[in-house]
Amino acid sequence: MDGQRREPHAREARVTTSGISLRPGDPASHAVQDAAASARDVPDFGVDVDATLEWARVAVSTIERGGSPKEQWELLATTAFMDVAAARILEPHLDALNILAESGVQPADLAAIGADAGSTWGVYAAEGPGVRVHAERTFRGWRIDGTKPWCSLAGQLSHALVTAHVEGGRRLFAVSLRDPGVRAHSGPWLARGLADVVSAPVDFDDVLAVPVGDVDWYLRRPGFATGAIGVAACWWGGAAGLVPALAKAARRDDADQLARLHLGRADAALWAARASLAEAADLEPIEPALVAARVRSIVADAAELTLRECDHALGPAPLVADDAHARRVADLHLYLRQHHGERDAVRVGRDAAGSW
Repeated sequence: MDGQRREPHAREARVTTSGISLRPGDPASHAVQDAAASARDVPDFGVDVDATLEWARVAVSTIERGGSPKEQWELLATTAFMDVAAARILEPHLDALNILAESGVQPADLAAIGADAGSTWGVYAAEGPGVRVHAERTFRGWRIDGTKPWCSLAGQLSHALVTAHVEGGRRLFAVSLRDPGVRAHSGPWLARGLADVVSAPVDFDDVLAVPVGDVDWYLRRPGFATGAIGVAACWWGGAAGLVPALAKAARRDDADQLARLHLGRADAALWAARASLAEAADLEPIEPALVAARVRSIVADAAELTLRECDHALGPAPLVADDAHARRVADLHLYLRQHHGERDAVRVGRDAAGSW
């Protein structure tokens, strides 16, 4: 920490400047440490979406893309340790840039939709009942029409990667969210967690689109599994941010064995989750989808256990009197719902059945 300790604003993240490494004793990269330090200068980090987006854009520009994902996952985990909502803002922007790099699409192609180094990105690949986006090639280039659900921050981002139905499957397209044919809904969004990270439908009406990869490339590409683990790194960092409160309770003069039990359970679970992330960063797996599903299940279980141990150890007081703690708990609960619990565990069992 820097020389003079500054008490955080009630709505400001508690920021560490050292970053989080996936390997104990191995410091995070200088880029991750610099990103963590610069977050301290962002008022209402994670709450002021526009300011946090600008921080994310700059932070991502300084880290290596391609090769080992270790530095990227450490940046995501460090961000979530500081503020879960900030990680939820950062992760899709980083994922989109990785996808674009993997696809080989050229900057000159993206210039057609006004995308450049100052762009902020989302990735909209969800499907929902009763809504669908179609893409068609016309004499004016590719155009997309329809409604896409669960589009996070569409009213504040400049660009997005959007999946659309084409003949033979689905294809990914880059679009400008400032195109006059784009209408971002403001809701429904009644969330108590991630309250400022609005995820709502977007309507597309004859919107110019740049194809990114071939038909069904988005799901088949090698980087899909890497991106899925990046979300788990956010979950892990967000859960790790709860541990200092457990440790403080266990250090109190009147702490009993139960206080240490709650800390011990969370510490062990998060240590195992950290180890799974570290190993995945070094692997070149034959079955990347299975590895990603395993890691996500391990991390999600550890994060949910940590939430439960905090509830039991700390009681209701921090949930009603500590804004930062209450917001972290609510944000992490909602973020973890990107994991599908038992359904994802069933997929792991199905894919692992032939491995034993």
